[in-house]
Amino acid sequence: MSRLSVPNLEADTGPSGQIYAQIKKAAGSVPNAYAAIAAHGPAALKSMLAADAVLAGGSLSKRDREIIKLVISAAGGCDYCVAAHSHLAKLAGVKADALRQIRDGAPTGDARQDTLIGFVRKLAQSSGTVGDEDFAAIKAAGYSDAQLVEISLAFATIVFTNVFNRINDTDIDFPAVA
Repeated sequence: MSRLSVPNLEADTGPSGQIYAQIKKAAGSVPNAYAAIAAHGPAALKSMLAADAVLAGGSLSKRDREIIKLVISAAGGCDYCVAAHSHLAKLAGVKADALRQIRDGAPTGDARQDTLIGFVRKLAQSSGTVGDEDFAAIKAAGYSDAQLVEISLAFATIVFTNVFNRINDTDIDFPAVA
């Protein structure tokens, strides 16, 4: 059960309520994670949503962005974000078998996608500067310098929600991971 309280979304007319209304208009409902973040830090959620808007306007595909977020969530052990980004990646065209393989750290059979997954997983599980071999591999897979910036931003935004959801033990309101 979520640890942080969330006010009635419909009755909240303050800064959080304004964010809830925007999210509901755009997505149809307010995910539990966003509701809890906005209830206690509306500026934090606004900043995260702004970063996601920057990513949406970038050159990484939605599929790549969701894969990055799924890899980081699985590596970080955030059940909420694993469920959310498994669902969103599926909506972006990632097949069920590939989703399982991504979560399990197994190759998907798509060389470019596997290079991205391996690169992001290595970033999540290591520290220090990326090695020359890893940098050469992601560049050889066709990722541009601008896309490396976008990979970094996607990484940063999902780390925030992963950490928040691990602290809050946010109730999962996405389909169960199969």
